[in-house]
Amino acid sequence: MRTAKNLVFTAVVGMSGVLFGCAANNASLKPEEFSAAFEQSTKAVDTLLQQGNQKDAFKMLDELAAKNPERKEPWARKARIQFDAGNYAQAITSAEEVLQRDPADRSAKSIRAVAGLRVATQSLNELRSDVELKGNARTDAIGLVKVMRETLGESVLVPPSAAKADVAGARNAGATQRASQNRGRSGSRRPAAPAAVEASSSGGDPFGALK
Repeated sequence: MRTAKNLVFTAVVGMSGVLFGCAANNASLKPEEFSAAFEQSTKAVDTLLQQGNQKDAFKMLDELAAKNPERKEPWARKARIQFDAGNYAQAITSAEEVLQRDPADRSAKSIRAVAGLRVATQSLNELRSDVELKGNARTDAIGLVKVMRETLGESVLVPPSAAKADVAGARNAGATQRASQNRGRSGSRRPAAPAAVEASSSGGDPFGALK
């Protein structure tokens, strides 16, 4: 397995040398040369990512971007990889690089917007846990949460993994509550639903406690 990976990596490095050799004089590639180089680098980057070698994948994209500073494609690929990996701050930076070269790029705008919202989600989650927070900061946070909920919905704000964990947590909490009630006194009238709701609000959804 190690030998196979080494062979693949050697092939990728050799291919990158061929791709960038024509740009050794620091001149940008011609459009047709860049298209061919980017197509080949895309395959090489895919191979590296499949091996879990994100560092060298980014290095290859960075080299292509450095030799062709006017092109947006290497930055767009980096932004997508970073977003999919949950590295939202880095994805925003790469998306900004794309928009500097093409202000109308919809994909970059989408990545920047959604990544920014998810960074805000993480910040609000930390804000919620600060019991000492008072005054305008908390009021502003509550108002922001309401606007974001009404405009976008939770599916955009909460990453899929967090949403799944939230649902699972709510189900487990509901099952535990029902089992506890069955063992308790028959006269207890406390319903199970509020416990499930409470568990849901404290799980993957960082906005529940700010309603």
